[in-house]
This record gives sequence, C-alpha cells and structure tokens, in this order.
Amino acid sequence: MKALRRLLLIAALALIGIRCGPSPATAQNTQSSEAMQAAMKLVLLSIDSMPNLANQTTAQVWPALESSLRARYPQIDGATLNQLRNEFERIQTSLMSEMMVEAPAIYVRHFTAEELKEIMAFYQTRTGAKTLKVMPQAMAEIQTSMMPRLTALPEQVNQAFDKILRQRGYVK
Repeated sequence: MKALRRLLLIAALALIGIRCGPSPATAQNTQSSEAMQAAMKLVLLSIDSMPNLANQTTAQVWPALESSLRARYPQIDGATLNQLRNEFERIQTSLMSEMMVEAPAIYVRHFTAEELKEIMAFYQTRTGAKTLKVMPQAMAEIQTSMMPRLTALPEQVNQAFDKILRQRGYVK
C-alpha cells in the first residue's frame, strides 16, 4: 500500500502541476489545485479498504468460479484452487489500485474542493468511518444479488427486441 500511496502522490503532483516557488495563478487554477489536493486526500482515506474489498468480492464471487473450474477440470485439487483464488484476489487488488490512480481527476470533474472536503469530513465521523469499512461488503452483496438478473438480461432484451422487430416487420 505504501508504494500505491507514493504513486498516487506523484500522480497528483503531476496532475496539479505543483511548481517550486511562487507562481501567479488564476482563481480557477487555484480552485483546481485545491480540489485535486482534496481529491487525493479522499482517495488516500479510502485506499486502505482495497484489499478488504477484493477479499469480500472474492468471497461473493468465488463459489461460482470454483464451481465452474471444478466442472471444467474435474481433477483439480484444493491447493490449485487456493492458488487460483489468491491470484484472483491479487489481480482484483491490482486493478482497483490502478483505477484509484485515476480517481482524483474524476472526483475533481464532479465535485468542488469544498464538496470534497465535506465528504472527507463525513468519512472522519463515526458513521463515515463505518461507511468506509462496511460499504465494500454491502456493494459485494449487491453485486452478488444482481448476478442472476444480469445473466438473464441478454435473453430478456433479445425477446423484447425480437417482439418489437416482428411488430415492425423487420423479422418474420
């Protein structure tokens, strides 16, 4: 995580264009710089939950993946499954970390510096701290509950489209 924090800090410095010594800045540049600094703090505040999010997502998704692996490779052993699960978590954590490098610039596009500071202030409350801790689990559960619906979605869309296209004479 320290390496990721360092990478995020370097990215932020590059994005906000920090210079050595004073330089004239417009109000907008000052606002952008302030917003970027606040966005970086927000990302750093939430970055510690990344491995936990990967673990929780894996706990939700792994049973289906393992079942699929066992069906495809009936002779697969427990040690191999453990290694595959660890690799799956490593890949998820790495992907999430890469995405977080881009997060500050995205936050700045959607929030002002003041709004970002308010969000950070919330996360520093008891409820906000709980939100950071519990939200990954809640999101993993939501994701799991959506999976059956998402697998049925293509068939539902195809049937609905087919019906309309038949009514319009495009399909016989």
